[in-house]
Amino acid sequence: MSKKITLFCAAGMSTSLLVSKMKEEAAKNGWDYEIAAYSLTESAQQGPLADVILLGPQVRYAVSKMKADFPDKPVASIEMRDYGMMNGKAVLAVARKYLGEE
Repeated sequence: MSKKITLFCAAGMSTSLLVSKMKEEAAKNGWDYEIAAYSLTESAQQGPLADVILLGPQVRYAVSKMKADFPDKPVASIEMRDYGMMNGKAVLAVARKYLGEE
């Protein structure tokens, strides 16, 4: 069964490009992940379904709230540099580390 990597950002738009890059990297390595981006306003619905939660730099202020809302899930913010460069490989490596797979 695939693990679900959930990204949250302000609107879910710019992060969708990063999701595409992460999916490319996962496919290239034969890793089975369900990767999706949502607006932070969808966290109550999507957070419980995630195996790991990553927040875009523009909403990193919400990390502590997300950790409180989902204490059983790893929560981290995406490095501004990796986000800005749409470095799917680096962001996927962070997610894999939190999943205990890296």
